[in-house]
Amino acid sequence: MTDSSKQTATLLITAPDRKGLVHAISLFLLEHNGNIIHADQHEDAIEKLFLMRVEWDMQGFTLQTREAIARAFAPVADAFGMSWQLHFSHTRRRIALFTSQYEHCLSDLLHRHRIGELNCDIPLVIGNHDSVRDLVERHGIPFYHIVTTRENKAEAEACQLALLEKANIDTIVLARYMQILSPVFVQKYPNQVINIHHSFLPAFDGAKPYHRAHARGVKLIGATSHYVTDELDEGPIIEQEVTRVSHRDDIPDLIEKGRDLEKIVLARAVKWHLQSRVLSYNNKTVVFD
Repeated sequence: MTDSSKQTATLLITAPDRKGLVHAISLFLLEHNGNIIHADQHEDAIEKLFLMRVEWDMQGFTLQTREAIARAFAPVADAFGMSWQLHFSHTRRRIALFTSQYEHCLSDLLHRHRIGELNCDIPLVIGNHDSVRDLVERHGIPFYHIVTTRENKAEAEACQLALLEKANIDTIVLARYMQILSPVFVQKYPNQVINIHHSFLPAFDGAKPYHRAHARGVKLIGATSHYVTDELDEGPIIEQEVTRVSHRDDIPDLIEKGRDLEKIVLARAVKWHLQSRVLSYNNKTVVFD
């Protein structure tokens, strides 16, 4: 685990697989006095892609700004056809939480943030039910109640997007937000909207999965966190978890057990996203160690 007191930079890299990639990346960092503290890589043999996460200590590194690193790394990236992202540990991401009337995921994330488990700022929470206002405001976070219906979706989303832009939000977490975001909204935040689905996707997607799971007599239920895309519940999966159930479990039992899974799975996904451990490609992800 990286020392949280260190200021580090992380590159997430995707490139056509070929010899010399690791050497070129390592040499770039060495030439600029970079001390690598964590590196992980994966080869997708079917897609013929190389994927890598490399994190280094910024102390003593000769390039201290995003612009300087980008200029220096561009020739290396161009030579190998790399797509890449650069993240800094000392730049706290700004997250907006979207929620409905279900509190468990929202409450869990607010608690984890308060105790310092999530390295981010939460400037606002947006909900289409007002019942969670007291919970949010007890944490000292502004709450915005925006009623969203099929009839006013465009107007409501315009209001939401204005709030997000004003607060300089870069990541949105749907903490059991029971509304479908429009393609226009999603396209403004590619791979930056994280959702929790109360099912082990691709099984029982859509509405009321626990009811359908119970009707099917399943022995396992699960939860799935994924990035949101235009296709409902079809985005790149970040994390999943399951627990056993039996014929003795009724629908309320499945829902109760499922809530625990939902909290854990969403928290993991958000934490890994904040740590720049998730690399999405071809509608799937690599989650680096």
